[in-house]
Amino acid sequence: MLYIIFAEDNADSLEKRNTVRAAHLARLQLLQDEGRLIVAGPLPAVDSNDPGNAGFSGSAIIAEFQSLEQAKAWADADPYIAAGVYREVTVRPFKRVF
Repeated sequence: MLYIIFAEDNADSLEKRNTVRAAHLARLQLLQDEGRLIVAGPLPAVDSNDPGNAGFSGSAIIAEFQSLEQAKAWADADPYIAAGVYREVTVRPFKRVF
């Protein structure tokens, strides 16, 4: 089943985000390689593809997992959580219509 992982960043977390970005992307690449990743990306803090120093307000990931518990466990192991980038993460089932 598909699940959406919606994460909200802590204020002023851009430096922390940049520090662990490679490890965060490596985990996403594994999902991509397994054919389980639908979409993933950050939420710019301003209306721009390149928010510069404004940074990001969070992230959204839609991916396939066997259960909600597995999706939550995967999300909980994200390097952005360990580094203090995310202040809140919500994982919910997602039904693709289009």
